[in-house]
Amino acid sequence: MSDTHGLAAWLRLTLIPGIGGETQRKLLAAFGLPEAVFAAGRLEVRSVIGTKADLLFDTDLGDAVERSLAWAEQPGHHLLTLGDAAYPKTLLEIADPPSLLYVRGQPALLQKSALAMVGSRNATPQGMQTAENFSRTLAAHHLAIVSGLALGIDAAAHRGALAAGGDTVAVIGTGADRLYPARNQELALAIAERGAIVSEFPLGTPAIAANFPRRNRIISGLARGVLVVEAAPQSGSLITARLAAEQGREVFAIPGSIHSPVARGCHQLIKQGAKLVETAADILEELGSLDPMPAPAPLPDAVPEPALLAALGHDPCSLDELVERSGHSAEQLLGELLTLELSGRIATLPGNRYQRLG
Repeated sequence: MSDTHGLAAWLRLTLIPGIGGETQRKLLAAFGLPEAVFAAGRLEVRSVIGTKADLLFDTDLGDAVERSLAWAEQPGHHLLTLGDAAYPKTLLEIADPPSLLYVRGQPALLQKSALAMVGSRNATPQGMQTAENFSRTLAAHHLAIVSGLALGIDAAAHRGALAAGGDTVAVIGTGADRLYPARNQELALAIAERGAIVSEFPLGTPAIAANFPRRNRIISGLARGVLVVEAAPQSGSLITARLAAEQGREVFAIPGSIHSPVARGCHQLIKQGAKLVETAADILEELGSLDPMPAPAPLPDAVPEPALLAALGHDPCSLDELVERSGHSAEQLLGELLTLELSGRIATLPGNRYQRLG
């Protein structure tokens, strides 16, 4: 939005504590643009939102508006309001669209056809590999991959899209000037350069637990569907899936071992009507993609089961240790490990370790 005065009014409206999204939408419905809200005066605004009107006229925002305007002047930084043509059209379809978005990177990506991919922060190696593989294929078919920049499945989804040369959008629960978690800082910088980082929270907002479930409606709202890859029964990913269903989006889930705690959330979703998917083609077919599937990459040579069990030994063993002991790559090992787990020969332990059974 090029009108600095008008943008300052949007910032003033959204930065006032106690004036949430619902109240903001009431004011916009009654008066139009934020400038008209403040021009109307205290008494007229009171007739719409009651005594909360006093917050609009008595709150001293200090330098917050100026700081936000200065931030938006930096290269690659953008502020999108509900009144902008560049505001993502899919978010206009949801019940509670953010009045203002802070964007680092390419705001045009928010208009692309997209799939959200979410899952456990404590993902298994197989889950991480699955998420990255799905993301690579879907991004190669021109779907932007939307996720939340969290550890585990989220990070794998973003990495897969970037590795495919595709587009990815990270919706964060902090201010756009804060990158969280710190372990994903390098990934976040890559997304800001090649994709987009999005937040509805004011600059400087720290990592507050309540903000992360709130941002989930934006993750699902930006996408045509949500794919859940590994989730515990009480996972925040299930919140995203529920929001997606309420928003009229498709919900997809990848099944896993009945013995795996991080598969139970996916199984719960499937029981509730989510579409079970085994390959990226299942999603592309459901979304009506017209792009032909690329030729599948050749599968790595299988690791002989006796050799893998011998390398595993009888004590808990990490994937890195197995790579060193067996001489095979992690990609080769993960498929065989999953087969052994499903057949009850091994178990996955906390910390992404493996234990031989029997």
